[in-house]
Amino acid sequence: MLIDTTAPPARAVIEAIRTGDVGALQDLLTAHPGLATARLGNTKTTRTLLHVATDWPGHVPNGPATVTALVAAGADVNARFTGAHRETPLHWAASTDDVPVLDALLDLGADIEADGAVIGNGTPLADAVAFGQWGCARRLLERGARTTLWQAAALGEADRVSACCTSESDPPTEEDITAALWCACHGGQRQTAGYLLQRGGDVNWVGYDQLTPLDAAHRSGHPTLVTWLREQGAKSAEELV
Repeated sequence: MLIDTTAPPARAVIEAIRTGDVGALQDLLTAHPGLATARLGNTKTTRTLLHVATDWPGHVPNGPATVTALVAAGADVNARFTGAHRETPLHWAASTDDVPVLDALLDLGADIEADGAVIGNGTPLADAVAFGQWGCARRLLERGARTTLWQAAALGEADRVSACCTSESDPPTEEDITAALWCACHGGQRQTAGYLLQRGGDVNWVGYDQLTPLDAAHRSGHPTLVTWLREQGAKSAEELV
């Protein structure tokens, strides 16, 4: 069922979710049996009520109880946004660093390895790492999420980084190592950055958001890493023009 967000039931249920009024939410779900599984939007872009509960900036009051009530009423915990991407509610929770809601979704059966992220069509971990949502990134890791090289580098997971870099069956390219170096700086991971630099990473690559590794470390607030990068000959993107 597709409903417009301006329709009275939609307005009421969105308000209940955003204010954390779980009682009102449950009453609305009971009075309107199709509401929990409804799609909000239009013919081009739709989302679910679980997406409303996990939408930016996240951290709605009573978030875990809200998602629990929605799933109990029939909401699909792995429902996809339709439109510019295919993100699930777990992707959105990861993107707002809402660890309690992330845990609730996983406990309710959310797929930790669901693809569809705005970041390279990846998993929720891709969103969490790329957007610097470190609480959710580490919780996903704790709960068994797999990592790519760049994700492991950003999180300073030395064993995972080493395993990727020394793989005989699927060795990383020079571009992979350079991207991972950039991500290590984004995550403030000095030791990992050093390891990847030794393996041939380009310390002056102008990468994501048109930033170099030095710029990424500065943006993320890691002055000690910035100093070390300078000692390795790193420059900002502006200096490379």
